[in-house]
Amino acid sequence: MNISPEGVAKIKQREGFKLRAYQDTRKIWTIGVGHTGPDVKRGVIWTEPHIDAVLMLDLQKFEDAVNMAVKNVLTQNQFDACVSLAFNIGAQGFAGSSVVRQINVGNMQAAADDFLMWERPPELVTRRQGERSQFLGEV
Repeated sequence: MNISPEGVAKIKQREGFKLRAYQDTRKIWTIGVGHTGPDVKRGVIWTEPHIDAVLMLDLQKFEDAVNMAVKNVLTQNQFDACVSLAFNIGAQGFAGSSVVRQINVGNMQAAADDFLMWERPPELVTRRQGERSQFLGEV
């Protein structure tokens, strides 16, 4: 399964979109939509089309993580919410999460509720509420 255009738009909204490299709260150089790596350092500026292309490459890793970890069929909204969570907490964090465990035993309500467990730092509470709503098809 692949993330939908709506799912990509939600991630861009949640992550933010920066043309110029900046240091995040952990002092990691970041650009675009949460992109980090050796290609990002002080003074780097990207165009919007370049950021969009890199985001799609970055998202592939998290689509793969969701596709590998989840054994039950997901709706598009559920998949998109899972990719958003994985993008934020990492592929390994997602694979080992209670969200995945609940999905894999078929308890979708508990899986949705478990998005809210990933609330640190506190600035993530609104993001998790949005992902939970997306997972439940409320948005």
